[in-house]
Amino acid sequence: MQRVQRRFVVGAGPTGLMLAAELALAGVAVRVVERQAEPSGQSRGGGVNARTAEVFAMRGLMADMAARSIRREVVGAHFAGLPVGLDVRPWRTRYPGGALIPQDRIESVLENRLAELGVTVRRATSVVEMDTSDDGVTVTLDDGSSIQGQYLVACDGAHSTIRSLTGAEFPGRPGTMKAVTADIELTARSVTVPTTVEHISRLVKAGGDYWMMLHPLYGPGEENGLYRVVFGGPEQQTLPRSTPVTAEEVSRALVAVHGPDTRIGRLRWGTRFTDATRQLARYRHGRVLFAGDAAHIHSPLGGQGLNLGVQDAMNLGWKLAAHVHGTAPEGLLDTYHDERHPVAARVLTVTQAQRAVMPPRDPDAVALREILTEMVRLPDTNRYLAGLMSGLDIRYPLGSGEPLVGERMPDLSLRLADGTVTQVSALLRPGRAVLLDLAAEGPDVSGVDRVVAEPVPSDIGVETGAAPGVERILIRPDGYVSWVGSGDSMVVPWAETSRLPANTWV
Repeated sequence: MQRVQRRFVVGAGPTGLMLAAELALAGVAVRVVERQAEPSGQSRGGGVNARTAEVFAMRGLMADMAARSIRREVVGAHFAGLPVGLDVRPWRTRYPGGALIPQDRIESVLENRLAELGVTVRRATSVVEMDTSDDGVTVTLDDGSSIQGQYLVACDGAHSTIRSLTGAEFPGRPGTMKAVTADIELTARSVTVPTTVEHISRLVKAGGDYWMMLHPLYGPGEENGLYRVVFGGPEQQTLPRSTPVTAEEVSRALVAVHGPDTRIGRLRWGTRFTDATRQLARYRHGRVLFAGDAAHIHSPLGGQGLNLGVQDAMNLGWKLAAHVHGTAPEGLLDTYHDERHPVAARVLTVTQAQRAVMPPRDPDAVALREILTEMVRLPDTNRYLAGLMSGLDIRYPLGSGEPLVGERMPDLSLRLADGTVTQVSALLRPGRAVLLDLAAEGPDVSGVDRVVAEPVPSDIGVETGAAPGVERILIRPDGYVSWVGSGDSMVVPWAETSRLPANTWV
């Protein structure tokens, strides 16, 4: 009997769960190990941006995410909490507000999907040793047992054990400020405390020497007083990161920002963080790959971390699956680093820029915020920052000057040949590449789902975004366009042994 070669995912946060689900969807045997004995039950990453919402929609997960979100009517994104919100709608997305959903609920949805695919998370399990070779990876666990696999993907967070065991270079700078995030229950609140979330940019407030973001973790019609709070001030700068967060510490910050009428009843959990900024020099070390916070850390300003990790997983999943199935063209797996490293580097720059304008008592920062606020009111500036903060402006360098190539495919409504109306995202749910044929004249293509359809009116219009005359659009499993053309033409002939055209993915 042939031994099944598994691939390991270390870490069961949103990045690890999403990656494991992608591998399982592609028919790859996968095992997930997680050091925590139980799901955290903590809000942590507070929501998903528009692009991550589109990613979840491409796998049929967004309906469950939306049902568990705090408020679905949240509009736009924000930059450093400026009082002018960012309007994402010009980027033609069905999810201009993303979803304000606590991380524990995201993890629950993803773990349920993983279970549907036949994969369970092995909890209360830590990796203590690791050996790699040209043939695979062997890890020793804290119970003394060992497991082997062809590849290992480290999704084990900012303090990654796998990164330490690998000795991977992790350049950057240490933190320059400290802050607190916590889930709290309020017994009383002043009129300045929000009871709903209408616009994300209005959540950030300052009082005294503190800045704070405070929003409810309950939905419309629910009044349980549970809130998520993120704050920083002079007191936080003096305390070591290992110092436990206390209810009294949170109370002092709440009073400074929202007044004495706001009182905390219970601190459910709290943790300290810094704006340390680092990124792996390489995302692949032989048979070990890194994703999410294991690959990059930065200030949480703007809520970029969770989204960056989930999108890392979406980019890596289909590539690793094609590689282990033997259907990938040469070098496909290495394009994971080539595409995602620059995206994360840009996020690090964006979070540093936001940090520079946040100090409430720095007169230079205050002046800069005033100028930026005026600039964000300009439509072009607003659109630029909205694309930046929502992840909708990402364009991978796929070696083509054609419009749309390298960009996300808009989630158009389509009428199929049988008259059925569907959406591009629904076509991508199997996790396979889709050749969208708008002319009904092209040939079928081995290994790709060819779909004959025409765009129909919807909230995001009917334009594909491609150049005039384009009749065929090849969409990668992660929703990005790798080739456009017309008629019977293709960029290169298909290799009989490959499910994918060799030069449309790099």
